[in-house]
Amino acid sequence: MIRILVSNDDGVNAPGIKALTEALAEIASVMTVAPDRNCSGASNSLTLTNPLRINRLDNGYISVHGTPTDCVHLAIRELCDGEPDMVVSGINAGANMGDDTLYSGTVAAAMEGRFLGFPAVAISLNGKAFKHYHSAAVYARRIVQGLLAHPIASDQILNINVPDLPLDEIKGIRVTRLGARHKAEGIVRTQDPAGREIFWLGPPGLEQDASEGTDFHAIAHGYVSITPLTVDLTAYRQLSILQNWVDKI
Repeated sequence: MIRILVSNDDGVNAPGIKALTEALAEIASVMTVAPDRNCSGASNSLTLTNPLRINRLDNGYISVHGTPTDCVHLAIRELCDGEPDMVVSGINAGANMGDDTLYSGTVAAAMEGRFLGFPAVAISLNGKAFKHYHSAAVYARRIVQGLLAHPIASDQILNINVPDLPLDEIKGIRVTRLGARHKAEGIVRTQDPAGREIFWLGPPGLEQDASEGTDFHAIAHGYVSITPLTVDLTAYRQLSILQNWVDKI
């Protein structure tokens, strides 16, 4: 039977990971390993200066006092009974589109699976009410089945965003590129109850590139967005240009 490792960045008790685990359990043997708390924005961080502690929950999930990347790395290297066939991360409460993917712990968990040699998918629910995890779970299952039947390149993951709509209101799937946001809004300076100065990061900027073909555009028009992301960050088109001016230094 197919084996799938599930993780996330919202924490082991988040509703999204429950919906995802249950949907994938219909087609595979699922192991769920996730952070013991919300780790949104953790990106690809690893815990290097403290030990990782785990807790096996009554529902069979394993919580880790670590980051999403820690969870996937630890699960594959130590906790899984045999290697998984795929790593699936999500369902995130909130979109991971455009520039957000650089900060996303959801995407990072999938990326770690890819680093370790396994096909990987990140899936997020776009909206504010987060009423329709079932819709995202259904599309996750469909796309996972498609990926198993038709693997993509070994240096890529699939980043999926699903509009927070009833299943019958979603228009379909669009293959997209990443859009882009304007700069994030400024830092919020305030004080804690003791009068000490504290700072909050401002909200993300509005969409700058949400043109047709982007993940932002697909979601705004009621479609699931599926974007292939490359593990290799090299800007290959820049190599010869860079070499030309380096030779002159």
